[in-house]
Amino acid sequence: MAKRIGILADTHGLLRPEVLEILRGCDCVIHAGDIDREDVLRQLQAVAPLYIVRGNNDRGQWAKDLDEQIRVEIGGIAFFIVHDKKFIPKDLTDIDVVVFGHSHKYFCETKDGTLWLNPGSCGRRRFSLPVTMAALEIEDGGFEVIRYDISED
Repeated sequence: MAKRIGILADTHGLLRPEVLEILRGCDCVIHAGDIDREDVLRQLQAVAPLYIVRGNNDRGQWAKDLDEQIRVEIGGIAFFIVHDKKFIPKDLTDIDVVVFGHSHKYFCETKDGTLWLNPGSCGRRRFSLPVTMAALEIEDGGFEVIRYDISED
């Protein structure tokens, strides 16, 4: 059965309507940290099941129980999720997709058979980088990444 996963990071307290609209069509959501506010977390939880890690800006009581990294299998695909890529382990045996954030810069590249994906930032624009997120569509044991460039209107 096909699955669609919304992948985002670095929302920094802003959940744009266009991002929510994309996420509403997803079976689950991965957020690679720096949510920044509990109300954004609650909005995401209301959309779809959520896999989330704590970023360096996620502070306060609401964020204390968030893991800094997680491994999860979704639709037969094994994910490793972390905020800052400097904390990705060297041994990625049995990991199909690494999702990370922190830099706000979109990155999608396969290294040694593992997809490395930073969806960029779809919250507040930083460093003059584009506002982006991604989705991953899983079907028949394979997957495809779709990049979304979010308008700022």
